[in-house]
Amino acid sequence: MQDTDLAQRGLALLGCGKMGSAMLAGWLARGLPATSVRVQDPYPTDWLTAQGVHINEGFGDSPAVVLIAVKPQVMAEALPALQALPKGDTLFISVAAGIPMATYEAHLGNVPIVRAMPNTPAAVGKGITAIVGNAQTTEAHLAQAEELLSAVGEVVRLDSEGQMDAVTGVSGSGPAYVFHMIECLAAAGEAEGLAPDLAMALARATVAGAGALAQETGEDPAQLRRNVTSPNGTTQAGLEVLMDADTGLPPLIRATVGAAANRSKELANG
Repeated sequence: MQDTDLAQRGLALLGCGKMGSAMLAGWLARGLPATSVRVQDPYPTDWLTAQGVHINEGFGDSPAVVLIAVKPQVMAEALPALQALPKGDTLFISVAAGIPMATYEAHLGNVPIVRAMPNTPAAVGKGITAIVGNAQTTEAHLAQAEELLSAVGEVVRLDSEGQMDAVTGVSGSGPAYVFHMIECLAAAGEAEGLAPDLAMALARATVAGAGALAQETGEDPAQLRRNVTSPNGTTQAGLEVLMDADTGLPPLIRATVGAAANRSKELANG
C-alpha cells in the first residue's frame, strides 16, 4: 500500500470486529505500517493485540482515514467519540449496514463520507464491496476508498445511495442464501442415499467450484449453465424443476432479495 499520506497521518478504526479485522489484515499484508493504525474497540481480540497497532489510545490529531466498523445497534453510542476529532480533510468510511450518510453528517458535519457495503467473504479476501460518497467526496476520496477496500476483494461504485438497499439484498445478505443452498443440496443428497458427510463435502465443493468457475472465467453464467446441460440429460431434468417460472428458483430468489432490500429500507428509516 503506497499511500504516503495514509502512512504518515494514520488510519483509525472505530470498531474492529470480524469485518474490521479482515480489512486490517489485508492492509497490513499490503504493507501499511502497524504503527500508523489506531483502533478504538472496547473488546480487542488476542489477534488484534498481537498486530502492533495502537489500541484505545485515541484517533490521533487528524487521521487520513477513519473506518467506522461498529455494529449498527451501537452506532448512536459510538459516533460521539468522533465528534471531538479535528476533521481537517479526514475521509470517513462506514461499513455499517443500514446507516445512511445523513446520520453521519448530522454527527460529523460537512465532511467527506463514503458509505460501503462489504460482505462476509471479505474474511478470505473474496468479498465484494459497493461504495457511494456524499457531496463532499472527491474522485481522490473515492479512489482512496477503493484502494483500501480492495484489500478484501472487488469494489464497485454505485450511482446513488438509493441503490444500497438492493446491494444489501443481493451481495450483503447473499452469502447466507448460498450457504443455505449448500445445506439444501447436501440434504437432498442424503435423501438420495448419500452419507451426511459425503453429501456435505459434495455440496460444499460443488458450490465453491461453480462460483470460482463463474468468477475466474468471466463467462456468462447462462452459458456456463448451458455448457453443463446435455439435451434430455440429468442436468436438464433437474433444471426443469429449478427454473420453473412459477414454482422454481427465479420467483423465490426475487422474493428473497426483495424482502432483504425492504428490511434494509426499514432499518435505514429507523
